[in-house]
Amino acid sequence: MVKLSQLAKTIRSKNAGPDLITFDIMFGDEKVFREVTSSGALTAERIAELFGIERERIVHFDAFEPALAVKVAIRRFRPSGSPGETDVMGSQMYAPLLELEVPVSAALRERLAA
Repeated sequence: MVKLSQLAKTIRSKNAGPDLITFDIMFGDEKVFREVTSSGALTAERIAELFGIERERIVHFDAFEPALAVKVAIRRFRPSGSPGETDVMGSQMYAPLLELEVPVSAALRERLAA
């Protein structure tokens, strides 16, 4: 198992309007992208579990091959900037993704160690 933060080139979150936060998980290598997306470790259900939310809060989940990226959008609990809302820009919401463990092949593990 390897942490997603060791496999992805960029993991970020940002505001996507008053009601959504979007997450971008981008890879710099097509083989890594394919291995992660086919591993079954990065799914809408797993993301819901990581963030402690109901699966229904995830309104978009897509692996976008031309960009070697996975894009996820979740519905906020409160509108951006409303009283009690904790991250207006949504820029600090990605942290749970960093520790997501992904099963990888021995060949990829060797490439990462080199």
